[in-house]
Amino acid sequence: MNVRRLLIASAAAALAVGTLAGCTETPAISSDGNNTGYVSGAGVYKEIVPADRTKADATFDAPLDSGGTISSASLLGKVHVLNFWYSTCGPCRVEAKQLETAYTHYKGKIPFLGVNTYDQAPQALVFEKTHHVTYPSVIDTNTAAVQYAYSKFVSPDAVPVTLVIDRHGRVAARVTGELESSTILTSLIDRVTAEGQ
Repeated sequence: MNVRRLLIASAAAALAVGTLAGCTETPAISSDGNNTGYVSGAGVYKEIVPADRTKADATFDAPLDSGGTISSASLLGKVHVLNFWYSTCGPCRVEAKQLETAYTHYKGKIPFLGVNTYDQAPQALVFEKTHHVTYPSVIDTNTAAVQYAYSKFVSPDAVPVTLVIDRHGRVAARVTGELESSTILTSLIDRVTAEGQ
């Protein structure tokens, strides 16, 4: 086992017993041709009750792949979704349709933001065009600002991971691995949006 794989395995083990304690399984981390990790197999989801939720460790101001920037401050006060991905991740390609279906269901109501952890903008845009993804993504490769902010919830080099963030900026739910169905995500979102109503 090389050093990179050992570090990835260690990070995954730490995540399994970390902030979101209670998950009984963590999907295996695999490697593609670029020797970068991705979570293989069906996604494992975890909901967090409000009393146990924590905010991101930092704020961010990140570049969008289509130009411009987006900040964590602009999302505060809104339930929103973050999806960590990159273009050569097999499960990311498979789940793209499910994420887009969920995004379309809430379009104009619930912001979705992709967080590309590996590519530069040209590669990200090709992926989005090919897989008909219409919500924006940030290019987090150069600064890892978003990855750092959510490092308690997203293991390094392990994607895809999808987070549902509540109105207070706290992680309310996490899907680690491939999102198998848009209804899994919409159910998680619906429960979070119903809070306090």
